[in-house]
Amino acid sequence: MTATDKLMTADELAATSIPDKQVELVRGRLLVREPPGTRHGAVSANLAFELGAFVRKEDLGQVFAQDTGFKIASDPDTVRGPDVAFVARERLDRIPDRGYAELAPDLVVEFLSPDDRPGDVLAKIGEYLAAGTRTAWLIDPRRREARVFRADGSVSVIGEDTALDGEDVLPGFSCPLRAILL
Repeated sequence: MTATDKLMTADELAATSIPDKQVELVRGRLLVREPPGTRHGAVSANLAFELGAFVRKEDLGQVFAQDTGFKIASDPDTVRGPDVAFVARERLDRIPDRGYAELAPDLVVEFLSPDDRPGDVLAKIGEYLAAGTRTAWLIDPRRREARVFRADGSVSVIGEDTALDGEDVLPGFSCPLRAILL
């Protein structure tokens, strides 16, 4: 590795500002993206609202909004920002006042945008699961379906007439996929 190949750390990322861009850190390499489109933001907000209301009512933990960074790997560091995330109450003490929590959320949600490369998003889901995420939902608004990935390696596909189910991560949560799609 040459001097120009120096890897970035999560702390350096936290001190970096690139106006009007979204950033993540993948194995020490800075990933810069355009912000997602308006539809992406709307469906993310719809689901964050549904999850947030349920989680608050049941006092289960905390829901995090679009692109909140979580440090899911070290040496080299990886900081990923899911579209929506949930962390269980018993793990909230690991959330620092500054910087990135060094944990994988219990649930992550990614919305597939028209400009996303599906392979890149699937790799991101794999990183979350490898880091300890229990369940990941990959929602494709254009196809009006969701894929549910679990830590045990199982995957299921649900259509718009089926409900997202909290399973063992959010017991009792159920939301028809149709309710969050535009």
